[in-house]
Amino acid sequence: MPTMPAEGGKTDMERIGLFSEMEYITVGDKYVSQFNRPFNEAASKSKQMLPGGPKAMSDLQAGYFDPHFVRIFEGEGYMNLNQVRRQEMMEAARKNLGKAFFPSSGEKKPCGLGSYYGTIGGPVPFFSAQSKPREKYKAPGKNLYTNPGKKGTGYGYANITIGKQFSHSADFYDAAKLNYKKANEEHHRLLKGAPFKLNLHPRDYFDANPYFSEEPLPPIKKEEKKESISNTFKPSSPGKKPGGMKAGTFDPYPSHSADPYVAKLANISGKNDKIFHPPGGPKSRPVESIMTLNVRRALNSKNYKTASVPSY
Repeated sequence: MPTMPAEGGKTDMERIGLFSEMEYITVGDKYVSQFNRPFNEAASKSKQMLPGGPKAMSDLQAGYFDPHFVRIFEGEGYMNLNQVRRQEMMEAARKNLGKAFFPSSGEKKPCGLGSYYGTIGGPVPFFSAQSKPREKYKAPGKNLYTNPGKKGTGYGYANITIGKQFSHSADFYDAAKLNYKKANEEHHRLLKGAPFKLNLHPRDYFDANPYFSEEPLPPIKKEEKKESISNTFKPSSPGKKPGGMKAGTFDPYPSHSADPYVAKLANISGKNDKIFHPPGGPKSRPVESIMTLNVRRALNSKNYKTASVPSY
């Protein structure tokens, strides 16, 4: 059914911004607002699953999943463990050839620390406390007798060493210098003539010092002293500050130039001329819920006959 144009001259489809009108899948269903619609309708109808709360582990049957205790083996015979132990003890007693061994008397306890009373072997002669027979002690010979140590530190004291005192020998103060002088004189006495000197001493290809010159140096130039200005420069008058009247500029205030006359454009008042008006922002469109998308994904070309149609 086509929609009639509204007061603005546009149809409803042009105002929504869709190319064609959406199809009507469910006709006659009662409208339910998306805001007042419950998330899960089945959770608010009929009875719900009541777990009854968590169960605590105890000796009662209520702490287990099964209604009654289930045995692992059904129909097995009852066995008394005490009776089994007695039978094993009787079987072990039949293997004995005679009576059990009992000592003639009870065990003997030692009467003190270090006593052998109550032991099997008796006292051990090696651990006896009696002293062994020894030979009579003979004192060794006398030690070496020496004179008592002489007093003194050794520096500046005479006759305090073991041996004899060293004899004094004179030592000249300049003995090394005198010996060198005698040896030098004996060396010059054995020389014959003056030492040999070669006049043609070899010279290098280049001088060791490239800046060396045998010419005399020029006289030293005296630096001219520049006359220093005693007084600093000061302008005749301080700079002018701009106060809105161009008083601080070099040139005078520029002359006024008249603006040229330009005719304004005439207003467009024709009836056939259309003025472009931009749209008033993006237009809204219907949005499907997440549940509807999940339901549509679950239906395909293979299971659409067997699946139930959801009600919206």
